[in-house]
Amino acid sequence: MKFAYLIEPPFNYVDATGRVTGCDVELARYVFAEIGIADFEPVETEFAELLPGVGDGRWRMTTGLFGTDERRKSALFSRPIWALPDGLLVARGNQLGLSGYQSVADNSDVRLAVIRDQFQHRSAVEFGVSADRIMIFETYTEAAQAVREGTADAYASVGRAHGGFIERNPEWGLELILVPNSEKPPAFGSFAFGLNDAELLNEVDAVLSQFLGTDAHRNMVASFGFSPTEVDMVAD
Repeated sequence: MKFAYLIEPPFNYVDATGRVTGCDVELARYVFAEIGIADFEPVETEFAELLPGVGDGRWRMTTGLFGTDERRKSALFSRPIWALPDGLLVARGNQLGLSGYQSVADNSDVRLAVIRDQFQHRSAVEFGVSADRIMIFETYTEAAQAVREGTADAYASVGRAHGGFIERNPEWGLELILVPNSEKPPAFGSFAFGLNDAELLNEVDAVLSQFLGTDAHRNMVASFGFSPTEVDMVAD
């Protein structure tokens, strides 16, 4: 069973022993084991390839994604597995005083990094960040590197991803600014499947419905920094 993932801690990453892990990876491992699938094979890819890959059969399921109306035209989505706010990755000290998307839009000197086709790119545009100030990258590390080097002033992504990256790379001198709920509420992420893979989707959802919110699930994701309140948002 091939599972597509990105290097984006704490959702997916490779630990010091070379093992692929993260909250999405471990949840996928658990689900496949419950279904009776023993041959779990994580496949690293870039964000732009996640949905095309389930469409052409390169893998059967992807790491968590926001199930937007546009994406649902090309993929099926499981019940939500997490709900998280966006965040800005900035140089430690936040010298520009950024507080969210609106502060980026209001300062014409701010250059914003995003990942191609990620939901945060659309959010930035909706808040009025002009296209000439948006820098598009293919991977998390490339975008974070742009902030580290000063090529970009901020990088918009899921706040939890930024927090995980900072924890693993403290020497990069970066800081997380969470986008306030008043600007944009937390969004739900789900596993994605090919449009013709409804049977697998139903099997996965059946396991998730029994597992999300249990003590075992809470312990699993707590090790990746998720709070009980965050778990409660997908436990119902």
